[in-house]
Amino acid sequence: MKFSCSKKELTDALNNVIRAVPPKSPMQYLECVQFYLDAKKLTLTGYDMELAIITSIEVESTDHGIILLNARHFSDIVRKLPEERVTVEIDENLRTVITSGKSVFTIPALSADDYPELPDVDKTDFFEFEQPVLKNMIEQTIYAVATSDSKPILKGELFDIENGMFNLVAIDGFRLAIRHESINTEDRFNFVVKAKALNELSKMLSDDGEKKVTVYVTKKHVAFDIGSYTIVSRLLEGEFHKYQGSVPKKFGTEVVVETKSLIDMLERSMLMIVEHTKAAVRCNFHDGSLSVSCSTALGNFQDMIFTDMTGDSVEIGFNCRYFLDALRAAGCDKIRLKLGNSLSPMTVVPFDGDDFTFLVLPVRLK
Repeated sequence: MKFSCSKKELTDALNNVIRAVPPKSPMQYLECVQFYLDAKKLTLTGYDMELAIITSIEVESTDHGIILLNARHFSDIVRKLPEERVTVEIDENLRTVITSGKSVFTIPALSADDYPELPDVDKTDFFEFEQPVLKNMIEQTIYAVATSDSKPILKGELFDIENGMFNLVAIDGFRLAIRHESINTEDRFNFVVKAKALNELSKMLSDDGEKKVTVYVTKKHVAFDIGSYTIVSRLLEGEFHKYQGSVPKKFGTEVVVETKSLIDMLERSMLMIVEHTKAAVRCNFHDGSLSVSCSTALGNFQDMIFTDMTGDSVEIGFNCRYFLDALRAAGCDKIRLKLGNSLSPMTVVPFDGDDFTFLVLPVRLK
């Protein structure tokens, strides 16, 4: 089995598929990339039994074959090669010779016999969506995915599509993030994708508004086709939180505030909060201003910014990091904060439009 190809194309492909390869595994073959050569087409696959990333590149060859190479070792070698052309030759004893210019590396390959078979994703049920929009939706909601194992279904995001509306939802029990977009499908979809898969997907999605991602959905798996790449992920099973009923419908107070000013003030308050403690930041919405204070073992802090406020005064406490996460995800110059009382969740929405709805739960103040 022998092929020759562009160093850049091979490096780019390796850099992406390697995201699905575990750095350490008791099964040696899972630390490898699978190379499947079919004449002029070389298909590379990384797979950790939960997430797979597959791509193909054009090569010069007339051979056919399939082998495994250690992902990180082979990638490091290719990246350091001196010329823009790479030749890889594997003999019947799985001895692999990598040549570029006058540089020659010889490493062992593994048989692909034990490599796990990829899930067969039926392409009957699917929808298309703009790549940069999906990328933005993931980036604005991923912060609210649960990291605890207490409720595994919340370690992913809900794709809720119905009546031409696409809601991407994340919730961890302390905050809720919903990103809304219209979508050109009347089909109904409701499935939960692991956060790890979405993180890798967002890195690979294009910012080009002309490019689409095709999403194929089965009972247990989802596949995202992005140009020459396919990402396959096992879906999370279980019943997702009924998020629609969590968003308050009535508010006694509404505040319009400049996002950056509020972020800057809360970041200053974080200087007085030890990360592992549960110290709250005290927020006092009163008479067109927002006063923030906190008192910890490190010392005291207080600050104030002006707001455009209507409704009743409210004093409420928040986990400062959770509050900041929502503000940083907003991505707009101004936001609206909607509040009930000191024990009700605060809703964060854009100043204009309704692209997102973020919920931050309060903490009790002493």
